[in-house]
Amino acid sequence: MEAFAAVFAALEDPRTGNAKRHLLLEILLIASCTLLSGGETCADRALFGRAKQGFLGRFLRLEHGVPSHDTFSRVFRLLDPVQFRACFVAFMRRFAETCQGVVAVDGKTLRRSFEQAADASPLHLVSAWACEQRLVLGQLAVDGKSNEITAVPKLLEMLTLEGTMVTADALNCQRAIAAQIVAQGGAYVLALKGNQGTLVDDVRTFRDAPATPLASCSATDGGHGRIEQRQASLSHDVAWLQERHAWPGLEAIGKVVARREGGGKSTLKTRYYLLSATFSPERFNHIVRAHGDGENGLPWVLDVVMHEDQARNRKDHGPENLALLRRLAVNVAKLEPSRGSMRGKLKRAGWDDAFLVQLLAQFASSQMR
Repeated sequence: MEAFAAVFAALEDPRTGNAKRHLLLEILLIASCTLLSGGETCADRALFGRAKQGFLGRFLRLEHGVPSHDTFSRVFRLLDPVQFRACFVAFMRRFAETCQGVVAVDGKTLRRSFEQAADASPLHLVSAWACEQRLVLGQLAVDGKSNEITAVPKLLEMLTLEGTMVTADALNCQRAIAAQIVAQGGAYVLALKGNQGTLVDDVRTFRDAPATPLASCSATDGGHGRIEQRQASLSHDVAWLQERHAWPGLEAIGKVVARREGGGKSTLKTRYYLLSATFSPERFNHIVRAHGDGENGLPWVLDVVMHEDQARNRKDHGPENLALLRRLAVNVAKLEPSRGSMRGKLKRAGWDDAFLVQLLAQFASSQMR
């Protein structure tokens, strides 16, 4: 409990007077335990607290019993999301400093977080996902997908990028973002589309009729009734391109042709990329695959395992704060070293109090220096 309290030491309780009947840290811990045990809603949190009151009583005071579902809802609606996010980043700092490999920056919309009566759009979040470690390194809320361009630099500022390869989709293929990644010691692999006008035209022209030999490789993946064949090729002959466009840190350009077959359909996609480091075609193919790794990526875990797209929190800061709590639960479960799927760990935590304690021990690990 001391380690858990240390993680959230800077988080101010937004409640006043008699509304503080239940301790903020106890509310946060019960909510975290509920998520780690497969619960989803505020009603689940109240039910979990009552069902596990004996277990929780081992390390919580629960002076006024278990909070109601309304209390859980109200607290997460009122919590300052900036302070809550700072606590999350502080929790992840020790682990983020040692992360290597691919860091995928991507946006996700909480589909049911809209409020029709108030004409409020669904909440859109941009997250940084350490692909090899399967950890969320940071999250930031934006007003809409078009605002990712301004949100991503703020997200990157929270991160340690030394030794990482940052990937992003074409929306975030921007000069300022590329320059920031390089300045923070990282490398980038950015998807390139029509939003960069003449640059993408020049890359396509060169790739279709290269003046120098290309380094290429092929790979095939399959599963769940589909097969994907990818051919990755790249060139480090970019001096001519830099003369025309002076793109920050550009060292290579790449192309991936992907053919996917499944469900009686066949699709063929060609994608172009800007790279700030020299990779083998095999490594380039792996980086691109890691960014779009559907069955192991963050959106898949949140939607298929935690049913985030079905969450109906809409009021105030509730959607953003509870989304961050889900990502905290993802990290806690991933940091626990035993083998097993995310779904299996959540079920095991709900059935086995001792294993739930093992998951909570990751908060103590985050305080070790």
